[in-house]
Amino acid sequence: MTKSRDAVHEILRQSGGFRSAQDVFAEMRADGSKIGLTTVYRALQSLSDAGRVDVLRTDEGESVYRACQSDTHHHHLVCRVCGRTVEVAGPDVERWAEVVGAEHGFIDVTHTVEVFGTCSSCAASRGENPSATPSGAAGKAAGKG
Repeated sequence: MTKSRDAVHEILRQSGGFRSAQDVFAEMRADGSKIGLTTVYRALQSLSDAGRVDVLRTDEGESVYRACQSDTHHHHLVCRVCGRTVEVAGPDVERWAEVVGAEHGFIDVTHTVEVFGTCSSCAASRGENPSATPSGAAGKAAGKG
């Protein structure tokens, strides 16, 4: 890896959460780096292509990045309030993607799944019951809906 990619990756590893390219750039410049924004974008793309960082699209369409915690294929559960992210396995999603692709004659099927919600800490701080199930969801999940 190049020195720039190493530095960008280190910023993401230290932060733990998702960060925009502009955030990474601003932090690096504040620390005295002479890195350019274009170099940050290239480093992030390279790290993403290598599977070393995860990329999410915000509701506003901006890409945000975070160092992967796992070397295996995974999905994310993301808190809409604080941004806390948990890497999760999705074997049912993997099977579904392969089946749907095959049904339509596709090969080399890939996918990205991001699940958004409110983490228990944020729900509790807002006075919501983190263990409450949305109305009707339990019945539908159990095949009763």
